[in-house]
Amino acid sequence: MIGAGSSIWHLAQVREGARIGENCIVGRGAYVGTGVVMGDNCKVQNYALVYEPAKLADGVFIGPAVVLTNDTYPRAINADGSLKSAHDWEPVGVTIERGASIGARATCVAPVTIGAWATVAAGAVVVKDVPAYALVVGVPARRIGWVGEAGMPLIAGEREGSWVCPSTGAHYVESNETLTKEIA
Repeated sequence: MIGAGSSIWHLAQVREGARIGENCIVGRGAYVGTGVVMGDNCKVQNYALVYEPAKLADGVFIGPAVVLTNDTYPRAINADGSLKSAHDWEPVGVTIERGASIGARATCVAPVTIGAWATVAAGAVVVKDVPAYALVVGVPARRIGWVGEAGMPLIAGEREGSWVCPSTGAHYVESNETLTKEIA
């Protein structure tokens, strides 16, 4: 199912059973696997590989050549030497929550969850869950800061554990390695 207002560019492959929300863009050469679920207003850039059973919430950005894996212990053959089939393994997925962004050529090794509004830097390799609003970089990915809903790195506020978005002025509070947005 492809939602109203969505567009699929040439050479992209959207497999049977995939559900793409409204106003999404799937770029050139991208792959969206069987049973992948994408919310509304998502962007999957050129040559990204979104393997089933990935789940993308509304407003998720997947950069060029990103890979969302689905096999914890990949092998082409079984222990007896026979070729693996779809029945010989259990796919596991990557879950990406609302508004999160995955930078170009990053890899998310399933099973992991990327929290709401988090940003995974280009080229990072994510092997563990990423908290909401986190900015993660490197191999393996590690948190180096926080980002707001506008995508900008947050700056320290006046109080300890407080953060401010330089773009929107929104305030956030950090507690126990978790960030929450203050409601005005």
